[in-house]
Amino acid sequence: MMINKRLINSVSESKKYIFGNVLCQWISLCANIAVMGSIAVFIGKLVSKKVETNSIILLAVIAAVCIAIRFICTRLSSKMGYMSSKAVKKKLRTLIFEKILRLGASYNEKVKTSEVVQVAVEGVDQLETYFGAYLPQFFYAMTAPLTLFIVTCFVNVLSAVVLLVCVPLIPIAIAAVQTWAKKLLSKYWGQYTALGDTFLENLQGLTTLKIYKSDQYKNDEMNVEAEKFRKITMKVLTMQLNSITIMDLIAYGGAALGMIMAVTAFSSGSVSLSGCLFIILLSADFFIPMRQLGSFFHIAMNGMAASDKIFNLLDLPEDKSCESDIGNGCDIECKNLTFSYEEDREILHGINLSFKKGSFTALVGKSGCGKSTVASILSGKNKGFSGEVTIGGIPITEISEKNLKKSLTYIGHNSRIFKGTVRENLLMAKNADDNELWSVLEKVNLADFLRSENGLDTFINEGAGNISGGQRQRLALARALLHNSEIYIFDEATSNIDVESENDIMEQIFELAKTRTVILISHRLANVVSADNIYVMSNGNVVEQGTHNELLHKNGTYAELYNSQIQLENYAKEA
Repeated sequence: MMINKRLINSVSESKKYIFGNVLCQWISLCANIAVMGSIAVFIGKLVSKKVETNSIILLAVIAAVCIAIRFICTRLSSKMGYMSSKAVKKKLRTLIFEKILRLGASYNEKVKTSEVVQVAVEGVDQLETYFGAYLPQFFYAMTAPLTLFIVTCFVNVLSAVVLLVCVPLIPIAIAAVQTWAKKLLSKYWGQYTALGDTFLENLQGLTTLKIYKSDQYKNDEMNVEAEKFRKITMKVLTMQLNSITIMDLIAYGGAALGMIMAVTAFSSGSVSLSGCLFIILLSADFFIPMRQLGSFFHIAMNGMAASDKIFNLLDLPEDKSCESDIGNGCDIECKNLTFSYEEDREILHGINLSFKKGSFTALVGKSGCGKSTVASILSGKNKGFSGEVTIGGIPITEISEKNLKKSLTYIGHNSRIFKGTVRENLLMAKNADDNELWSVLEKVNLADFLRSENGLDTFINEGAGNISGGQRQRLALARALLHNSEIYIFDEATSNIDVESENDIMEQIFELAKTRTVILISHRLANVVSADNIYVMSNGNVVEQGTHNELLHKNGTYAELYNSQIQLENYAKEA
């Protein structure tokens, strides 16, 4: 019954806490048996008028000791459940995080970010209850009825047998709905992740939706998804309520049957009054553990559905790569490079590119021509390409992501700056002292601003919301300079920022190009004039190649784009 060996073995440290939890509950049960036995004996003596002062004192002492034992065991059981849950959450979230790290920057080609978040948060929380409550209760529900059966057999075998036989009716009722419940909960989690995808996308694009007044449309769309989720949730709750009702009928009916058998035995004279009362007092205890297990059943089913999602994530295939270092041989060659985001829509059509070590190469072209796709492939974000891509003569598919990131730095148009201090963001690139940190901040013309704030301890809010776009890009460039890699890819790193920040960033790019392999993707062609080589792309093809002057003399696509931009910029200056 929902005992997933792989799941339990994945969090093997929880086994000792589960065992401790079961042991505490069993000791508590034994204490309860002792109390019920003492009460039954006392009442029997009371009816027969054989009660003495010593009997009252003995009952009080036994009751006090057993209550104390039950109190201690209950506290220890709760602590064991907490420790088990803590171990599970830590281990599973570590496994998920390490898996995403192994999948690398291209992980979202195989799994959605929203699904990772939901599985790591809500999914693991569901398993917290599975390990902390369901599993201990499962093993306790197996041992408690057997313990009670052995004890009551000394009083009346027939009553004990009847009670024990009725107990399995509860798991039989659970098993009857398990197949349906599993399918229903699988649909529940599917709809849950679909709603999460929609919500995350709308939240990230809220500003765009407001600008184009499409927020109401998206709101209505999300309401449709929410209504689907509400309906599937109500089906789950209905299933839970119906199965709980069935289990209650079996539990209370079985207990009542056991009591009837005890009374019948007492009427026939085969059981004493004390024995009859003892069986009556313990009849419910036969069913309470299994009934409690039934109440955890649906939580456990939800946990099983969540574990399926977790293992689907953990079982995603990982690209095998060698640990060979790229070293100083950093020539990059792309031969017959083809790529598609969707099977029927090819983005790159067998292009050939060459980026020589220590060269300054630019990729230009209209939006959507495939420039950023090339950058994503070279930086390891996209791996589903065909053709050949080598760095230093080594196929990029055989280079581990660790070595690739060591030799290559990617700076996009919206570089990620993390919540925390400026120092913490910079130290991601290199374990440097404050003097080195201030040196790179001087280079990107950000030092004066930070000195007017709180220096290296200036706090950056989530999403870098308390600094401008230009300052964010300059901070990203400072971090990139600290990384000091052999290859730098700038993918529209100066788009949508102020002119001053653009000039500061381009100055550092030109300086880097003197000693490093630099690949620059820019919509503004004035920034690529000094490049050693320029590739002009159009509709996923390389249509021209050469230096700025060579391309102007060809009077082709590049010249048309460049002259159009110059005319627009001159017009803007005159205006």
